[in-house]
Amino acid sequence: MFTGLVETIGTVTALTSLDPSLSGGNGTSLTISDCASILTDAQAGDSISVNGTCLTVTEFDGPSFKAGVAPETLRRTNLGRLKEGSKVNLERAVSASTRMGGHFVQGHVDTVATIESVTPDGNAYTFRLSPRDKSLLRYVVEKGFITLDGASLTVTKVDDAQGWFEVMLIAYTQERVVTATKQPGDEVNVEIDVVGKLVEKSVVGYFESTTKDGPPAILEKIVGRLVDEKLNTLQR
Repeated sequence: MFTGLVETIGTVTALTSLDPSLSGGNGTSLTISDCASILTDAQAGDSISVNGTCLTVTEFDGPSFKAGVAPETLRRTNLGRLKEGSKVNLERAVSASTRMGGHFVQGHVDTVATIESVTPDGNAYTFRLSPRDKSLLRYVVEKGFITLDGASLTVTKVDDAQGWFEVMLIAYTQERVVTATKQPGDEVNVEIDVVGKLVEKSVVGYFESTTKDGPPAILEKIVGRLVDEKLNTLQR
């Protein structure tokens, strides 16, 4: 579990193909450096969010660490597009003493989104993004949380019909996340706020459990009550 508050920006210094017999396919081992500040309490097996993707530390030494990336992860995230010299957002998993300044982030990327435009607004920038999986837009709401490359951001606008959403990066955030350096056409990892998905599953499950020979019984009662109230009003 993470907060979406990026602790530091690391640099990819090596990418090595993993043995298919160990990775289940053409996986990759990443070596990420320039991140000594988050390795002071590191242990092999710890989780670190790399561009919003929860990866396991396999080795670490001084200012760098290694993490394996499975083929499925490469397909679902932008980690497969990294190269030597690429910058990545990094965050350690939360501890019992962590202050939750962002929101609950799992490090499980739902989809990637393409940056459609970057528009200056004073000293801030508005990013318009189009997700690869448009069905996920039903969880994206104005003023709600969303995670882009591991950074917890607030949604400023959503257009379900045209298939895009917007976020704003203030000056402070621009200096601390890799997203600020990206341009139209680049991709970012997206994790939807898990609360929306949990609520949807609970509501759907409740309605399904109250179904009787057609529409959910609870909806029938609500509609019936509204009709009765309207008729009573008209008869007065």
